[in-house]
Amino acid sequence: MISWWLLLTTSFAVWAIVMAVVIVLQQRSPAATIAWMLVLAFLPIVGYVVYRLIGPQRLKRKKLRRQLTRKLIEEAASALHAIEVEAHHREQLAAIAISAGEPPPLRAEGIELYCDGQSCYAAIAKAIDAAKHHIHVEYYIWENDHSGRRLRDQLIERAKCGIEVRVIVDGTGSHGAGPRFFKPLVAAGGEVYWFNPVSIFTLRRRRADFRSHRKIVVCDGTVGFMGGMNMADTQTPEFSGDAAWRDTHVRFAGSTVRALQRVFVEDWAYSADKVLPFEPPYFPLPDEEPTGDVVQIIASGPDLAVFAIHKVYFAAITQAVHRVWLTTPYFVPDDAILSAIVSAAMRGVDVRLIVPAKGDSRLVDLAARSYFAEILEAGVRLFEYQPRFVHAKTMVIDDDVAIVASANLDNRSFRLDFELGAVIYAQKLNSELADAFTRDLQACREVRKDALDRQRFFPRLFQSGARLLSPLL
Repeated sequence: MISWWLLLTTSFAVWAIVMAVVIVLQQRSPAATIAWMLVLAFLPIVGYVVYRLIGPQRLKRKKLRRQLTRKLIEEAASALHAIEVEAHHREQLAAIAISAGEPPPLRAEGIELYCDGQSCYAAIAKAIDAAKHHIHVEYYIWENDHSGRRLRDQLIERAKCGIEVRVIVDGTGSHGAGPRFFKPLVAAGGEVYWFNPVSIFTLRRRRADFRSHRKIVVCDGTVGFMGGMNMADTQTPEFSGDAAWRDTHVRFAGSTVRALQRVFVEDWAYSADKVLPFEPPYFPLPDEEPTGDVVQIIASGPDLAVFAIHKVYFAAITQAVHRVWLTTPYFVPDDAILSAIVSAAMRGVDVRLIVPAKGDSRLVDLAARSYFAEILEAGVRLFEYQPRFVHAKTMVIDDDVAIVASANLDNRSFRLDFELGAVIYAQKLNSELADAFTRDLQACREVRKDALDRQRFFPRLFQSGARLLSPLL
């Protein structure tokens, strides 16, 4: 009996030591390292299965392949870098993304902000109808519902007219729209590929949690859309009524779209193993000197360790002088972002945060609420959006910077997902986004510190427990 017990404890000790060495050598953040060690040590079987699905051992292989696709777009990148940085006193903020390998700010001849899915979908449909050469579409979630079928059918008609149609959908987020759903589009001449498809046959070669969370539409290389909206009925009141998600999207025209196109081309090279030429008509050159507002398109993901969006978010918050107004559906910040938010509030910046009163993930909700007391103590004003799920990912920085992105304020967006953001150096768009934020406040309930202090023991215990998993969320 004693020998069996000795064998069991020895085996457990060896397992824990071996996995601890493996995890430590991955050089993740200390919090993530400890979280993985605890999961693998105390849940060895379940933990190992989870680790095989989303563990770090496949990061290097996938990262190398992504780097190869980046080399294929150096010609486009060099053309974009030829544009002089024109971010005025925000040049340091723009320089961060440039140092991370992202293009410099470019000119957008027209910018339109959309705060509801119905108007956004209508604008996308109009741009698709007007396309004369190509239509590029990439979505994290593309549902087989009214909205998803309508866009698919529109692309079918455009493909039948001889327009080049290319579609990328995420292998996990768009599981509801499979090959059968897109078969008519492929039959019409369109091309459809899945970003990082995962099946039982590919788990040994791919990480299941590296997802493309981007939402991109580019028409003729001159008109582009990006932001937080997926292609689903939940995004539009046309099909979901008052329950439609509150979200934010943006339309660009002009030279800025070339940077948006660059991201799609890179994802296309990875997903389809095909390279588009980095020249007109995919990257059209302006007929004259570009004019309009200055916009910087920033992409980031686990293929490069610089995590450009995370660094830009941190810098934007720490540079703020007057206000930082944030909206995010998932608030599980790492230490750096949390410190930036808290420090801004403590030095007198008007920091406000809108989160959903009820999210779509109970675990994330619990983890998010574990941070509320700390930010309220620092002077941050916190608001819970009441009527529906708020899915917008935006920042209003002072009076001259607006950020619209696909990235949330959580570790998944910063380090695990492939994300996209637009930093817009324009007072007009800043004002429009601030107006939208102010309207949202009217549908919010402000969270007070004294209310949190009255919470019972078990809610606080569950929140603190969920926070331990925040590096993995």
